Amino acid sequence: MKKVHRGTCSMAGKRPRPVGPDEARRLLADGTSACSHCRPDTALGIAGLQRLTK
Repeated sequence: MKKVHRGTCSMAGKRPRPVGPDEARRLLADGTSACSHCRPDTALGIAGLQRLTK
């Protein structure tokens, strides 16, 4: 399962693919989960988006 991580997240795995903030927002809005460890949704100012869209 793919998740969106912050750039400094140790949970991102061995081959993370960097994305900019706009693409991260789009991925989160389209249903990709945010990492519960690094909370990129909070850093982007869109915390709670998953709860609102489901």
